[in-house]
Amino acid sequence: MNPASIEIADEFPGAGQIYLNNASVSRVPASSIRAMDDFLTEYNLVGPDSRAAADLVEGVARRVRKAVSGMLHCQPDEIVLTQSTTDGINMVAGGLSFQPHSNIIIRSMAHEHHANTFPWLRLHDRVEIRSLSVDDDGFFDFGDLEALLDSGTALVSMSHALYNTGAILPLERVGRMLDDRTSFFVDAAQTVGNLGAYDFSRLKCDFMSFNGSKWLCGPMGTGLFYCSRRAAAALEPISIGGDSAMLYDSSKVAFKAMPDKFEAGFRNFVGLAGLASSLECVMRFGLDNIRNRNIHLSRTLREGLADIPDITFYGPEEARRIGTISFNLKGRDPADVVQKLEAQGIVVALREIGETKMVRASPHFYNTERELSTTIDAIRGL
Repeated sequence: MNPASIEIADEFPGAGQIYLNNASVSRVPASSIRAMDDFLTEYNLVGPDSRAAADLVEGVARRVRKAVSGMLHCQPDEIVLTQSTTDGINMVAGGLSFQPHSNIIIRSMAHEHHANTFPWLRLHDRVEIRSLSVDDDGFFDFGDLEALLDSGTALVSMSHALYNTGAILPLERVGRMLDDRTSFFVDAAQTVGNLGAYDFSRLKCDFMSFNGSKWLCGPMGTGLFYCSRRAAAALEPISIGGDSAMLYDSSKVAFKAMPDKFEAGFRNFVGLAGLASSLECVMRFGLDNIRNRNIHLSRTLREGLADIPDITFYGPEEARRIGTISFNLKGRDPADVVQKLEAQGIVVALREIGETKMVRASPHFYNTERELSTTIDAIRGL
């Protein structure tokens, strides 16, 4: 389908607001909002907890798993439905068992999201936490990583792209470095839906977590957790219920097969109905088209901002990052910049690299060149 045939403006109405904070939470297409309304209406009409309602719920879950597994190049039963990226991270941190004298390798906190740091640091009394040093852009030296790896390394955890600058880390090489004794976890919150038709199986990771409400344009409260079939046996669920386990031999409990094993209790099925619709929307537009569009918008924004005196950009060159633009204006408090822009109807975010605060703008494919021009003029006028 030609991307021009999709009425993006109709799908993402903004009521005059310029929204450039998609690396946090994206707008939801109008069709997805209708899909959630339709789902809840039908669910009530057929009778909640009826066989018809169960079929409706199962159908939504199946649509999401099929679409997401197609994006990741994995099997549908390797996709666990969660509520957030954080859910998936905690499922691994809380579900893996560690041998004595084991260690976990994480990246330095200066460039890492708290959600992919705190759950690992919490394990400090059970396992040694090794911190991998990074440079100003958040990249690391592979020699440093190799020096930290040993026979006791139980897990390596990294973000695929950084939340603050958008730097894309070379995780394919990391996956090739690790042997079967070491699990590999990837926080893919900033890359799924934002790297084009990328084959995520190339990462060779055991676990991956991301949410539906960033670059996939789904509603909040929708998350996805990839657990490879090979790694599933080593991961103990952190919760258990009738949906995830069964009774046998009168007093013993056994977990069900994937993905039910990790889905105790109800899911956010209304949100999943919206996510299924959003996935169809982004697939109609085309993942490569979205990637190219986002890079074009990012380039347009950065080139316009570069003409402003005393502006400082953060992060690597375009080829090594997603479309996120992070910057500061000399002599201006970035928090004040964010506040003043929002007062003008332009939403960006305040983020940080260690102690350094900065402004982050993250356009998505539904943003327009006119919106970016307005944003550039507003920043110039501060």
